[in-house]
Amino acid sequence: MTEENVSQVADWRGQSGERWVAYQARLDAMMAVFGQAAIEAAAPVTGERVLDVGCGTGASSLALAGHVGAWGHVLGVDISEPLIDRARALAPQDTPAVFQVADASSAELPEGAFDILFSRFGVMFFDDPTAAFAHMRRALKPGARVAFVCWRSMAENDWVRLPMGAMKSILPSMTPPHPEAPGAFSFGDQARVERILTVAGFTEVAIAPFDASIPFGKGETRDAALDDAVKMTLEVGPLARALADQPDDIRARASAAVRAVFADCPGERSVMINGATWIVTARNPASWQGLTG
Repeated sequence: MTEENVSQVADWRGQSGERWVAYQARLDAMMAVFGQAAIEAAAPVTGERVLDVGCGTGASSLALAGHVGAWGHVLGVDISEPLIDRARALAPQDTPAVFQVADASSAELPEGAFDILFSRFGVMFFDDPTAAFAHMRRALKPGARVAFVCWRSMAENDWVRLPMGAMKSILPSMTPPHPEAPGAFSFGDQARVERILTVAGFTEVAIAPFDASIPFGKGETRDAALDDAVKMTLEVGPLARALADQPDDIRARASAAVRAVFADCPGERSVMINGATWIVTARNPASWQGLTG
């Protein structure tokens, strides 16, 4: 792993994972429309087995479980213990979904076991995504389907673009990561995503844009919604990490700047922002030899 990737993994197993759990209900509600679009693309049916990569607190795994039913099986994997603990706590006793703390890019997975490889925003963090997908492909049956949703570029996603722009003059050293560095936007380049999957051995790769307006802040009044949006921005995600070690005066200035930019967004008891994603589908060849080496 690169030093940056090691840092991200440690963060998700610690503070970021804990903060995500604290906002779990809100974040799942925000992402539900994207997860549902990916599930529709995956088209799971009764009795199928699904590998859910980067399952977080389990919302996507439980939704998939509703499609595959008692005769099916969903394995949700994530590197974050806090997230998996939350997923297990939320899971009904009779669900066919189970959860495992694991790095899907290297974990020992049953060979040829799954009908679907699925992910809701969980595949953009691999240090070597091509190798990761080649590894996960071994766990798929011949002819198995791939379906995942990932963010497009940072410039197209208001939940980072707006506050990042607002804080640029306050934190002049804050520069965007390299577009292919492991992180939320590393799959923004459509051609790169297609190349990764093709080199990893998948066929029938299809990538389609899917955009939605989502409530980033919520409250009984417009002011309360703005306060909520700012609080979440400063506590969850990449901007929270950028401000983590900053003094109180910088955080106060950042808070005011972010609030001002969110004030221009629509919504009465919410702050509505645009989310821009790719819905990606592919297929494991019906006849293939496992990669070696």
